[in-house]
Amino acid sequence: MSMIDTINSDLKAAMKAKDQAKLRALRAVRSAILLAQTEKGSSKEVSDADIMKILQKQIKQRQDSISVYKEQNRPELAASEEEEVAVMQQYLPQPLTDAEIEEKVKAIITQTGASGMQDMGKVMGMANKAMAGRAEGAKIAAIVKQHLAG
Repeated sequence: MSMIDTINSDLKAAMKAKDQAKLRALRAVRSAILLAQTEKGSSKEVSDADIMKILQKQIKQRQDSISVYKEQNRPELAASEEEEVAVMQQYLPQPLTDAEIEEKVKAIITQTGASGMQDMGKVMGMANKAMAGRAEGAKIAAIVKQHLAG
């Protein structure tokens, strides 16, 4: 079963169960998927990897909103966003720990023969592909810089 099928069936189940948080989150994800499908130049077919990117983007947007709501002392709005983040995270693979990211980066550096910062692009390209959906790009970049500079 593809991710889109899973999301659609879970959306139906959330409707039947009247689970408002899950319903809001899955409707937002489904809307983002439909937008991706109808964009100019899209191939109409959205892969599971594309859906993972959409989920990550949706989660990031909500986390940004949460921090703004907390700054503005709006805990009820922050709580609503946190519920949606929790639902969306269920559809992503388990994130990698810093140690696991570091281990994979070291292996990629060894594999590519990277020796300094001039090789960062090559290492980042492979690292982002290898850890897609399981680690943030900024965190990967920081670890790659640390290893290439040192």
